[in-house]
Amino acid sequence: MTASPAHLRDVPLSGMNLVLAGAAARGYRPGDPDWVNLGQGQPEIGDIPGAPPRITSITLDPGDHAYGPVNGVRALREAVAGHYNRLYRQGRSSRYTADNVAVVAGGRPVLGRALAALGHVEVGYLLPDYAAYGDLLDHNSPRITPVPVAAGGAAGIVAGLASAGLPALLLSNPRNPTGEVISGDDLRTLVASATATGCALLVDEFYSHYVYGQDAAGSWQGAAGPVSAAAYVEDVDADPVVLIDGLTKNFRYPGWRLGWAVGPADTIAVMERVGQALDGGASQVVQRAALAALDPAYADAETSAVRAHFAGKRTLTVDALRAAGIRVDAEPRGTFYVWGDVSGLPADLGTAGGFFRAALDHQVITVPGHVFDLDPGHHRPDTGGFDAFVRFSYGPPMDSVATGLDRLRTMIDKRR
Repeated sequence: MTASPAHLRDVPLSGMNLVLAGAAARGYRPGDPDWVNLGQGQPEIGDIPGAPPRITSITLDPGDHAYGPVNGVRALREAVAGHYNRLYRQGRSSRYTADNVAVVAGGRPVLGRALAALGHVEVGYLLPDYAAYGDLLDHNSPRITPVPVAAGGAAGIVAGLASAGLPALLLSNPRNPTGEVISGDDLRTLVASATATGCALLVDEFYSHYVYGQDAAGSWQGAAGPVSAAAYVEDVDADPVVLIDGLTKNFRYPGWRLGWAVGPADTIAVMERVGQALDGGASQVVQRAALAALDPAYADAETSAVRAHFAGKRTLTVDALRAAGIRVDAEPRGTFYVWGDVSGLPADLGTAGGFFRAALDHQVITVPGHVFDLDPGHHRPDTGGFDAFVRFSYGPPMDSVATGLDRLRTMIDKRR
């Protein structure tokens, strides 16, 4: 690699970009049928059982060729607000409106807007959590100061908030990479505790429809419905709770690059002013297509099919990893990831880095745990706690997931 010109800053690869660069050095190219990407962060995008047809065309309005409103077209903002009210606010007097919604061109841009809207405050984050948070938090320093919070379920998070007295907390729920889910009374307690102490909750709910549970026989299946902190907000304009989601994961349209934030109207207004300088707003063409995806009948059919289909891939993945000798201590109840402990495998596979490199020899991509060991600004003295963990994705189609798991089992068996 040649040195960068003197006028450019050094921007190292991080997160999934670092993983994919390692795979590319071994010959991987996106779409190569010889490779299995069990590291991918997107769901399969084709037809799945029980889902409505994929949206493949749209009729443009002449106005779609122009710049749109920075916070999104009003029709889509109303549709997003209606989506939340229908799923989580039935019978509540305080309900979301278009003024509570900002539509943004993708998940990371909407997260960036939310963090850029904060003042000079400390922002808590959990370990492990979504890799991009590290860069996003770092890029907003020194205005915000990142503070790691112990993540022992909802009770541990609430205790961490109380002891740290944080004015803001960023977290994913369901959580990437572990598949943990805070729901029911636990989520109610988290929202109530944060609201009572004035802590702004920035809740990344991009996997909110990927939720699973066990039936009476102990088999895992799709849960009856999604999970969201929206169900426990008392006053949508007073409670400092910002929900971040979009079409990327839950609706399986990652290439559309469309996300949104739902929260107090004054927060959304600040995010609009931030967006004027930061990203300028989402494509009106994509927003028009999103209206069809959020039609209640379409949305419910799609997300119900997602839970049922991915529950099957979840079982396949967990069972295969355990059979291969990889520990899965916490049952993943959400996302499409399994957080596996490889420390019990033969020596050269017993670390995340060693496992990652060996898997590449079998044309399988995984994600080492250190990717999620967030260290904004590289100030934490206690990194390395996830060096025995690997994130396995069951986002690809079922046959591809099965092929990748078989290759990993063969790799492990050869070293025993």
